[in-house]
Amino acid sequence: MNDKPRPGIGTIGWLDLTVPDAEAVRDFYGAVVGWSPEPVSMGEYDDYSMTIPDAGPIAGICHARGVNASMPPQWIAYFIVDDLDRSIRECTDRGGKIRVPPRGGAGEGRFCVIEDPAGAVAALYEPA
Repeated sequence: MNDKPRPGIGTIGWLDLTVPDAEAVRDFYGAVVGWSPEPVSMGEYDDYSMTIPDAGPIAGICHARGVNASMPPQWIAYFIVDDLDRSIRECTDRGGKIRVPPRGGAGEGRFCVIEDPAGAVAALYEPA
């Protein structure tokens, strides 16, 4: 049983940055912000979970490869939603677009990347 509290609906649950050279950007944010990297194996390369000392993971810095190849090189906030499918319908009904279709599954939650009518990009995340 998972004893972690479920994140609040509408809060920012995670930040991700996808770039061509994750190591250089990882080191940049480590020096500038004080985050510490933890490698996350992607098979042939590592992406990075960035942690705050004494607090835990706060963000991801990823290579623009594989499933992340189409991600824009900008910080993407993951907004917590209660019902991902309903939020996707609201997004498209209100002039938004789905940039990355829903991914994930049972036990890990699901997410998608959207573009709002002004062109800004964010992710929606429904926790497991």
